[in-house]
Amino acid sequence: MTTLDERHGEGARDGEEPRGEVALGLTQTYGPATVPLEQPLAAVPARAGSKAANLARAAGAGLPVLPGFVIPYRAAGDPHSLRRAWQALSDGGSRPLVVRSSSPREDTEESSLAGQFASVLDVRGWQGFRTAVRTVLDSARGPDGSVAPMAVLVQPMLAARVGGVMFGADPVEGRADRMLVSAVRGGPDSLVSGAQAGTNYWLGGHGRVLRTEPAGADALLTRGELFRLARLARRARRVFGGPQDIEFGFDADGRLWLFQSRPITAMAARPVRRARLLGPGPVAETLPDQLQPLEEDLWLAPMTRGLAAALDIGGTAPRRLLRAAPVVTAVGGRAAGDLQLLGAVRPRHRWLALLNPAPGARRLAAAWRVGRLGAALPGLATDLVADVDRRLAEVPAPAGLSSAALTDELRWTRRVLVSLHAQEALAGALLRESPAGRTAAGTALAALAAARARGVPDERIVATDPVVLALTAPSLLHDVHLPTAIPDQDDTGTRRGSGSHSAPTPSPAPDRLPTRTSPAALPPREALRLRIRWVQELQIRLVREVARRAGQGADRIGLLRWPELVDALQGEGLPADLARRTPPPATPPLPDAFRLAEGGVVVADRTSGRGDGLRGVSGGRAVGTAWDGSAPRPPDPVLVVRTLDPALAPLLPGLTGLVAQTGSPLSHLAVLAREFRLPAVVGAADAVRRFPAGARLTVDGTAGDVRLGDGS
Repeated sequence: MTTLDERHGEGARDGEEPRGEVALGLTQTYGPATVPLEQPLAAVPARAGSKAANLARAAGAGLPVLPGFVIPYRAAGDPHSLRRAWQALSDGGSRPLVVRSSSPREDTEESSLAGQFASVLDVRGWQGFRTAVRTVLDSARGPDGSVAPMAVLVQPMLAARVGGVMFGADPVEGRADRMLVSAVRGGPDSLVSGAQAGTNYWLGGHGRVLRTEPAGADALLTRGELFRLARLARRARRVFGGPQDIEFGFDADGRLWLFQSRPITAMAARPVRRARLLGPGPVAETLPDQLQPLEEDLWLAPMTRGLAAALDIGGTAPRRLLRAAPVVTAVGGRAAGDLQLLGAVRPRHRWLALLNPAPGARRLAAAWRVGRLGAALPGLATDLVADVDRRLAEVPAPAGLSSAALTDELRWTRRVLVSLHAQEALAGALLRESPAGRTAAGTALAALAAARARGVPDERIVATDPVVLALTAPSLLHDVHLPTAIPDQDDTGTRRGSGSHSAPTPSPAPDRLPTRTSPAALPPREALRLRIRWVQELQIRLVREVARRAGQGADRIGLLRWPELVDALQGEGLPADLARRTPPPATPPLPDAFRLAEGGVVVADRTSGRGDGLRGVSGGRAVGTAWDGSAPRPPDPVLVVRTLDPALAPLLPGLTGLVAQTGSPLSHLAVLAREFRLPAVVGAADAVRRFPAGARLTVDGTAGDVRLGDGS
């Protein structure tokens, strides 16, 4: 590489010729010592480095680039040529220079390596120039001892009135139709180093100002200057074939200069056109955890069909749309629903909610069906619950079933889940909830406390009181987990005091589901929800029996898809590649609302966080301390969570309030909150971050409002 030979020329003074053969000795020589930016060699990244090559291309296309020269990588050791170039550019040493790194490894489409190599500003005199070149070359050596190929770019130092950075596309939003400009007084170096915070301008494609931050900041750039910057960005895009990350400056005479241009290497993913608005929403209350492939087929597929049937019956969406877009889907193994189809978000323009574009005949038919359903649904739900209870009581222990019988039972569970989900959704939409109505979760809390008071071991509680399954989420991989500590309750499920919550303990499941199928006094929707959980538990035990017979663990069987499981039960054996399949990687919780980009990339939807989804789901007003459910419980806890996970039910007694980022008035825990007369608000965008543990909160469940502070 190009190196300085410090043994020569150290005694040279400004204005003197260096002693020795080479003042800036180069160990390997493969070309001229300096190359002006206007020469073709300066546009070759392998010799001039990417930074200089980009400026050479820009200058050749007529963009406003300062003059300069490059000391190429592996340049010839010609001190006379180097000194002549310095003297010409610095006007005999009277004009300060900028000496910058220009490695072929930086400013590329794959990586910018911004700030990894040295740049020296305000370089004066021959001795200062030599030192600056040495500093840049020395920065090519990394901490690990590796040495990057390095050229050196030299240009005049410009005293900019205003400078900054411009992105020819919005890298945060991933939008190519917008530009982002950040400007500071002086040159861009103080901005890119973090010494100054810039004024940010979001521009349309032709320079129209869309937004400025911070609001009320001094107008560093005029509209005319912003227009010129937008035009420069468009020209650079044409020259380089894509949006550029540009450093710029306006001098004292108002002329615009391009200091650096490189590809934008970190564009945020952009949702595909007309991508649906998705989110965990109400479906996360039933399936809060990451799912295995077989769990998706057992639980998500019936849920999707059931909800689609309910939406079709209610005339909410045309069948064509329901067939083309699943109401519920898996994203990274996590359940997500179409928030607009599920009615979990309000339309951006509220007047659209008053319009129903469905054909008149379909609206009339839907109204007729809904009117009849409102009267018939309680009876239909009672009949379905009775059928499910009878079938569950008749199912023998899985170990005694033949392969054909196992297949029949699993097929029945998938069919009946469709009906249960459909009726549960219709019951939530059409049946008015009684203020004094009981919930499955509340009944489960009372049953759990009573069983423990009688001394029933945890491993037997599911058999004696199956309603406690309402407090758990289904899983093929893990046994039923029950809370290890719950509050004292009376036999109606009403809280008497506060309790604590600690880590759950596994409870082994019995061979078959219990035949005791009480309670029968639950409202229709709660009874349907409880049966959904019971049927899921039957599926888990049937699949585990399949795994036992196949000599596989539940984790291996969980990697199958539904058709593969059926084939295995019919004697066709397990897939040959099952041993090579790997479990899905762990994924973080999904954003409250998001859309999908190419490749299934999750892009959080910021427009849904405007607060218009905030709503009260349980009346009352309370002031308390934010609590995340894991730290020590404060005396007046307001539980702040992402989703209304049913497993949180044991925490509700003793709370002062409840705040969730997602959910609806029909959420399981929202109903339970009303049962406990607990003020609760859902749809609080980004609540976990905005309301950290320990913050004082005012929760108004009647008005649907959450505020920091005690409301005074």
